[in-house]
Amino acid sequence: MTDSSITEIGLSLRKKPGSSRSLFDSFWTALVSLCMIITLIPLVAVLIFVMVQGLARINIDLFTKLPPPPGLSQGGIANAILGTLLTVGLATIIAVPIGVLTAVYLSEFSTGNKIARWVRFATNVLSGVPSIIAGIFAYGLLVATKIVGFSAVAGGLALAVLMLPTIIRTTDEALQLVPQEIRWAAFGLGAYNYQTVLKVVLPAAVPAILTGITLAIARAAGETAPLIFTALFSNFWPKGIFEPIATLSVLVYNNAIVPFKPQQELAWAGSLILVLLVLITSMAARWATRQETY
Repeated sequence: MTDSSITEIGLSLRKKPGSSRSLFDSFWTALVSLCMIITLIPLVAVLIFVMVQGLARINIDLFTKLPPPPGLSQGGIANAILGTLLTVGLATIIAVPIGVLTAVYLSEFSTGNKIARWVRFATNVLSGVPSIIAGIFAYGLLVATKIVGFSAVAGGLALAVLMLPTIIRTTDEALQLVPQEIRWAAFGLGAYNYQTVLKVVLPAAVPAILTGITLAIARAAGETAPLIFTALFSNFWPKGIFEPIATLSVLVYNNAIVPFKPQQELAWAGSLILVLLVLITSMAARWATRQETY
């Protein structure tokens, strides 16, 4: 078969612009594009609305002063910003090591035994548990028993429970996506199983693991119900991790339901700060993954 005949066959197999198959493909491409646009509309609308409402209250006082008394406009949400960072930080310290190590066991050491199946099942169930249940659990375990009382520690534990399923599932899937040939190559060079996991498999899965951790942090930062039961709230600067502490989500909830306009403005400003914190966290994770790739 000559080159000219092959070319003629290829041209004959091409879709004609007016053919039914071409129209069918164009229809579904347009439909998928329309669905994507419809999906983005609520997200863009929420972001624009929060920015318009929140930017009017952004100033230096917002980041340096305590919340004002009801009805007064002077003040800020500095204690809530600090409390959110502290509480989410504690939750991250608790959840990340446990979640990553659990996923490493499931992917690398369990070999599909019954324990691994039950752990995966429990993780899937836990991912669907309402956040308020995690708050009640932490309340009954730490607050009602007066082990620590209302505090950042209790709030961090409640948020850690919510973060665990996301971290375990994303890390488990990330480790399973690492090609098996890489493990065999490490074994062929004489590496032990734990050396292969620590020095070969985990570094290869770091970008996906960081993405899962970022998603877990973003969810934890916006939770309100668990913190009402555990961290409570405070109009003052944090005195320690074993005292009631202010958080942005609870501040937004408290100020949004009062009839005073200055407090409602603080609620919008707190919502904007929460969105920016999630954005900064996502950008930091993407930067870290790009550095790891390079």
